[in-house]
Amino acid sequence: MTAPHDGLARWTDRLWDAAVAGDEYAAVDVALAALDAGVGMESLLMEVLAGVQTRVGREWAANRITVAQEHTATAVNERVLAALAHHPITREAARTGASAAGRGRITVACIDGEWHAFPARILTEVLRLRGWRVDHLGAQVPTPHLIAHLHRTAPDAVALSSSIATRLPSAHAAITACQATGTPVLVGGAAFGPDGRYARLLGADAWAPDARTAADLLAAGPPPRPALGRQTLDDLPHLDDQEYTFVAESGPRLVRHVMAGLEQRIPEMASYTVRQRRHTAEDVAHVVDFLGTALYLDDPELFSGFLAWTAGILAARGVPPQTLLPALDLLAGRLTDFPRATGMLAHARAALRGEEPESGEPAWRTR
Repeated sequence: MTAPHDGLARWTDRLWDAAVAGDEYAAVDVALAALDAGVGMESLLMEVLAGVQTRVGREWAANRITVAQEHTATAVNERVLAALAHHPITREAARTGASAAGRGRITVACIDGEWHAFPARILTEVLRLRGWRVDHLGAQVPTPHLIAHLHRTAPDAVALSSSIATRLPSAHAAITACQATGTPVLVGGAAFGPDGRYARLLGADAWAPDARTAADLLAAGPPPRPALGRQTLDDLPHLDDQEYTFVAESGPRLVRHVMAGLEQRIPEMASYTVRQRRHTAEDVAHVVDFLGTALYLDDPELFSGFLAWTAGILAARGVPPQTLLPALDLLAGRLTDFPRATGMLAHARAALRGEEPESGEPAWRTR
């Protein structure tokens, strides 16, 4: 018997306490106790465990837990997930479900460069509970290796996960390559937007906002086999202007240019420690990466939304969000020959000054 939804809150709170304390044994005990109390395995994965992981990110962004606590809690949650993956309930479903339910085979993988494997692992376990045979390839799978696996195993579909929007160009290449093998592609993860807008833009065959929805979608039958011969420019003809290519290839030079300019504009940087300078350079690199991704997708809101979210992160740490403006000005001065880039930078500056409505939270997490 599955516990009612309202009854899951106490298990979530108990697991949160154990995860933040770094006590993986207590965390596993909480999860097993929830199963003994009647919480269904899928609900435990989706509402409790994934709910705690979401809270980890939210509490870190609000500066209510440290980076160390964030990493600790995430590591504990991964250990809990591993324990649940080997629980007799899950093992029995994996052993007998496929034949009983008549399901097929699904490959689950993270996009090349995507290290956040937790959502993909949740999907894998939910699909196994539903009776699918699942090949879980893990984090940051190089696209050639993914394609070799598809040729070898011929799955009914491949599910690709990405949490960070700057991985979307790589996601597009992976989607197109998978479809070229005749394999339909289901995508998910925060990178694709809360409404799946980037999944549609990049030509994915299907999108799901979470593992349960993905499992429901696949239960109705995998997406039809894709048409062959589609090219990147078929989806994104604006890439012909080469603005994305220039920014992507010039990233390190743009970061050096902005850092040199900031040192002249912000005298306090002269007293920065090595660690502070490194973190500032990393922040500038993220700005450049997101500008490149916005150019790839031709979506100014992606860039301004990222900066709005970053401004919130800075504000939670007592740093005025306006400190982002000099970096945008320096980039604009370097990219005067690129109208889409300068337009996006102007849009972002206006949003930071409160002259435009801010976009929603982007799919990005800073360090």
